Amino acid sequence: MANGTTVAVDIRNAVKRYGEFTALKTISLGIADNEFFTLLGPSGCGKTTLLRMIAGFEDVTAGEIFLYGEEIETLPPHKRPVNTVFQNYALFPHMTILENVGFGLEMLGQSKAQARTRAGEMLELVQLSQFAARKPAQLSGGQQQRVALARALAPSPKVLLLDEPLSALDLKLRKAMQIELKHIQRETGITFIFVTHDQEEALTMSDRIAVMSAGELQQLGSPRDIYERPRNRFVADFIGETNLLDVTVDRIDGGIAECVLDSGQRLSCEAADSVAPDSRAHLSIRPERLVLGHDPAAPALKAQVRETIFVGTDITTLLTLENGPEITVRSSNSARGNKRVFAPGAHAFVAMEPGAARLLVD
Repeated sequence: MANGTTVAVDIRNAVKRYGEFTALKTISLGIADNEFFTLLGPSGCGKTTLLRMIAGFEDVTAGEIFLYGEEIETLPPHKRPVNTVFQNYALFPHMTILENVGFGLEMLGQSKAQARTRAGEMLELVQLSQFAARKPAQLSGGQQQRVALARALAPSPKVLLLDEPLSALDLKLRKAMQIELKHIQRETGITFIFVTHDQEEALTMSDRIAVMSAGELQQLGSPRDIYERPRNRFVADFIGETNLLDVTVDRIDGGIAECVLDSGQRLSCEAADSVAPDSRAHLSIRPERLVLGHDPAAPALKAQVRETIFVGTDITTLLTLENGPEITVRSSNSARGNKRVFAPGAHAFVAMEPGAARLLVD
């Protein structure tokens, strides 16, 4: 984070153990005020455990958690100025939408009139004012999700925790809600900490992403940094789609590596900090950074087309390189994109855009 940025949540050397099993292994990170921050990783990586530790639903085995400078790991959940939106919206079926949103405020001591006014403001924020008198069963899944969000925002928490709240929605509605959530976060100025295993969801909404695996923080950065400059093979493979080719590193000079493919062809590419000369590594190339052609270019890889797949916005071509590995090339289905279609069995050359390849280790 930039100097002078207010830190909303400061996690210092946090560890979580369940008996002999360590779910989180010394996690340290800072989340800025008014940031949309995402914890991203596969099932079982520890992201939800970390979220629950911030909320107070899980104890911290070791380490510290600060909220705006105040140590909170010993505070019970109800005394922490945070709220959580879960996968299960848990709306009261017998209450109207307005009553659902206002119920928590009344439990906090507000009068019925105050709670009703605030609930109305929150329904307006999530664009559901016209449904205030309806019951949850009369709303769609996306509308119920927005009611749960309004209810969580009503007490004005300093931090809002979201545990995969879009997972029950269909694909089209999920995409619409991703934009809506980011808009609401900007409107309220509240720090959002979002948990998901969906890479596209994280890239779409986040200011920064923490990629986790097996209880460890693999990489922390902006969506563009993590996608374009993954730190290791796991991040490159987990974030989006990539081609991974095994190579031998010949030498490294100024962060640029000279490497040799198993076919004997030499290539130059950017190397991650952990890559060492005279070692085996992985060449990561995003499919959209490759270009197909009939004629060789420098640098270009000779390949044979295995299959061409039309997916509407893109054309995906699966190829086998001369030395055996398979790669994928994705082209935009537009006048600007490479719309040339190769029949299965055809020979082609695969050229890389400048700066497209990155050298990684495990």
